[in-house]
Parts: sequence; structure tokens; C-alpha cells
Amino acid sequence: MAHELEFYIDGQWVKPSGNRTLGVIDPSNEEVFATIALGEQADVDKAVAAARAAFPAFAATSKAERLALMRRLAEAYKKRYDAIADILSREMGAPKELAHRAQAAMGTAHLAKMIETLENFEFEELRGTTLIAKEPIGVVGMITPWNWPLNQIMCKVAPALAAGCTMVLKPSEIAPLNAIIFAEAMEEAGVPKGVFNLVNGDGPTVGEAISRHPGVDMVSFTGSTRAGILVAKAAADTVKRVHQELGGKSANIILDDADLKKSVKLGVESVMRNSGQSCNAPTRMFVPEKLHEEALAIAKQVAEPLKVGAPSADGVFLGPVVSEVQYEKIQRLIEAGIKEGATLVTGGTGRPEGLNRGYYVRPTVF
Repeated sequence: MAHELEFYIDGQWVKPSGNRTLGVIDPSNEEVFATIALGEQADVDKAVAAARAAFPAFAATSKAERLALMRRLAEAYKKRYDAIADILSREMGAPKELAHRAQAAMGTAHLAKMIETLENFEFEELRGTTLIAKEPIGVVGMITPWNWPLNQIMCKVAPALAAGCTMVLKPSEIAPLNAIIFAEAMEEAGVPKGVFNLVNGDGPTVGEAISRHPGVDMVSFTGSTRAGILVAKAAADTVKRVHQELGGKSANIILDDADLKKSVKLGVESVMRNSGQSCNAPTRMFVPEKLHEEALAIAKQVAEPLKVGAPSADGVFLGPVVSEVQYEKIQRLIEAGIKEGATLVTGGTGRPEGLNRGYYVRPTVF
């Protein structure tokens, strides 16, 4: 990877229009280990112009041509699989096993499923005397998060390729390096120039520019509710299609007839996996009142032995959380729980014993 200070626009790696940069921090030691360029409105304008120019020809390609492109992408991605997993582990703190077995693997899985879907998908359907034709929407702006970076990138890019859309991607600036490797895979796969464009940057600048841009027909955003509101407002003036997957975690409801030990164990481990940074983490567990004390004892027994440590170490279940901002937010929430009178079963504020730097959080159960 040699393109940290460049963007991929119109089929080539280009210098940014401005000179803003951002250090990428390794959350395990709080040190900057790479620097990326941050885009401006002018960079988004160039990327959107390239995507608009490429759209008519790409929209006219056959299903067979798009399948061939996606299969080449699958091969190019596989060549970079270990590099993607390694960089995900370093830039977001995922334990190496999770990064290889799940984080990087989701990119492969989503692309394979989209290839299978496209193989069996019909774009035209005759209902009586009415022909229903499904057409590509146009230029898609994509804004992706840091907690499952490649998962979300592939969840947006693969369907867009299958449909014949062109695109501009802004990955999270907190974990951006995996997206650069992904762009290199797209280049090797021979994606036609202008079909896929990558502009790194922050939300208030590049994210806002993509959401507001009149040349973008649809914006797909995954992230916080707060940012999602801003995206929707910015998109409203041009009445573009808006697709959002916003923040929120689910309740875990365990009924009387469940295997309590197994269910609580699975629930606690599901919360702690990916250091609690998954939108499907079942962070609120509801159990029958008569089983409450037993469930607490099981949760404590499961949470306390979970190993917290450097993502590169063997047997680590929880790496650090992704950033200082997230670490401080979690510490405030734990403090609030204690002050408001919740029963602290295990964990608490501060780093786990033996860890004096890095954004490590103690596995905590109230």
C-alpha cells in the first residue's frame, strides 16, 4: 500500500486538492502509525464528475460483464486478504483472530453472495401487459463506519456494481487504510475508470459534500443517528434517495424455558466481541425475575476471565476500543452507571490490570 496521501478518482491515483492530513492512530498503543490525506469539496466534485461521466456506459453493460468484473474483484481481494485483516487489526484494534476470521472474511462473503444473487437476478419482468424494468439509480455516494469497515464497504460497493451504478466512497477517517487496499483491489480487477472513486476525509467536509452534491443520485450512510440526521438534511434539497443504517443496540430477551447458562454465556460473549463495537451487540439482557441472581452469577463468571490485550497477542478476546473519544465516552457511561446506583457485577472504570496505555476497557457488567 503506497497511496495513503492520494485518492482514487477516474481510474487513477491522484493528489488531493488541499493539504490537510490526519494521523491514523494504533489504538493499542495510542501512537500514529500512518498519515492519510483529507479531501475537500473540490475532490468530491472531481470524483462525482468522473462517476457521472462513467455512468451511461457502465449502466449499459450486460449482466455477464458485471459478473466478470465482480469475479475479478473477488480474486484481487483474496490476494490482499491477509494484508486487509492485518491493517484492520492495527487501525481499529480488532484481535488478530477476529480480524482474519470475521472482519476481513465478511468482505469475501458479501461479494460471493452478491455474485450469486446477480447470477439469478432478472432485471425485467412482464406482468400481464406491463413490463417492469429495474434500472441503476445513477451515482451513489457511500459513507462507511469504523466498526466493521470492510463489511460495510462491500455491502455498498458490491450491490452497486451488480446494478450498474457508479460510486464515490468515503470510508471512516478513523479506520481508512483498509479502504485504500480495497481500492487497489478494484484497480487490479479492471474496474472501468470513473465507476469506483475513493475520497478520504471527515464527515463535516467530505461526507457533507457527498450528501449535498447535486450530481449524486443516492447516498448510503452507515453510522450514528446524529450524523445520519445531518446526512438526511443535506440530501433533502436535491431530493436524492437516502439509505441509512443508524446506531443502536438490541435487547437480549431470555425466557423461562431457555438453557440459562448457555444463553447468558452466549449473550455476554456477543456483547464483548469486537470490544462491544457492533450494532447488533445485545447489551441489555432481560431474564425472568426469579432467575435474575443466577443470571448475574453466570454473567460474572463468563465476563471476568475474558482476556483483554494487544490485538496481536494470542488468546485475546477484547482488543482496545477504536479511539480516545470512544474510550472516554465509555468511561463516562460506566461512571454514570455507578453514580446512578446500578449494581456493578464486574469490571468498572479504568484500564484492565497490567495495561497502562492503549484504549483498553475492562469487561463490565451492571
